[in-house]
Amino acid sequence: MKTQTALCQEQQVTRSARERSDVARGYPIAVASAIILSTTAIFIRYLTQTYNMPALVLAFWRDLFVALTMLIVLAILCPRLLRMERRHLGYLVAYGLMLTMFNSFWMLSVSLNGAAVSTVLVYSSAAFTALLGKWLLKERLGWVKVVTIAGCVGGCVLVSGALEPGAWQANLTGILTGTLSGLWYAGYSLMGRSASQQGLNPWTTLLYTFAFAACFLLLLNLSLGRFLPGAAVRPANLLWLGKATWGWFVLFLLAAGPTVAGFGLYNVSLGYLPSSVANLILTLEPAFTAAIAYLVLGEHLNGIQIAGSLLILGGVVFLRVYESRHSMRVLSTPQTSSTLASTEEE
Repeated sequence: MKTQTALCQEQQVTRSARERSDVARGYPIAVASAIILSTTAIFIRYLTQTYNMPALVLAFWRDLFVALTMLIVLAILCPRLLRMERRHLGYLVAYGLMLTMFNSFWMLSVSLNGAAVSTVLVYSSAAFTALLGKWLLKERLGWVKVVTIAGCVGGCVLVSGALEPGAWQANLTGILTGTLSGLWYAGYSLMGRSASQQGLNPWTTLLYTFAFAACFLLLLNLSLGRFLPGAAVRPANLLWLGKATWGWFVLFLLAAGPTVAGFGLYNVSLGYLPSSVANLILTLEPAFTAAIAYLVLGEHLNGIQIAGSLLILGGVVFLRVYESRHSMRVLSTPQTSSTLASTEEE
């Protein structure tokens, strides 16, 4: 029989190999999520500029259409994923509430601070996620993640245009709201990681979290619409688009396309990656959005934005290379390698 030390070392090798495999799978999924989610800003910009659609009304319909899309797709392709265990109900309701709070504070931040500052503040979630992940989920937080967080948040500052004079001339309420949007986003990421650890299917999770979020946003619009900017002042405002068929079609495309695929893949990536790493990869989103806006809408991409995009991309690549080399180093150390052949008798 093997000694306890040999068994522990062999388990460490197995765990390191599994982590390396998870990282290899998780990174491309998370990057694909960032690319797809980056297109949502184009749809939202179109709906808010063309139809002047209130942000929280848009958020309600977006979440509702996501839930309906997932309901139809899963019913056709994999009905078993529609089933939810009763013991998970409370967790998924809380997860939906977390998504509601993130959506609401993000939309409020945009209205109070403008796009540039709100983008930077929401991606403070990278720091929040790393700190809370270490505290709540016991995820590793080393100097590499700290450096990557600084680089990615700095890149977001450059890409979003937050260095422009007057960009930060917001009141304390605006800054606090934007920071809280980042905190809620971090909470959403942590709950996604926790859901994967509990064995919840990411697509089942997506269906129910967006369904519950739609319910919460409906209540929010109907009860506090008169007091919240971007909400339905009266119930009739929920049908803001009225007979604008093309507007409804674009709204449905926003939900059924980039939102379902983007958030779905992000949930899948959380099954392979620590929430802090997945959230860091998602900071690629504003860089991709800037590039897409340049290609599709002809929006100007200046040198500072290009530099910020490269800074974010460099940070993510740096983290990926380090994680890969760290895993290889663990697997190739003489102490752990020798345990594979160790058959010491007690």
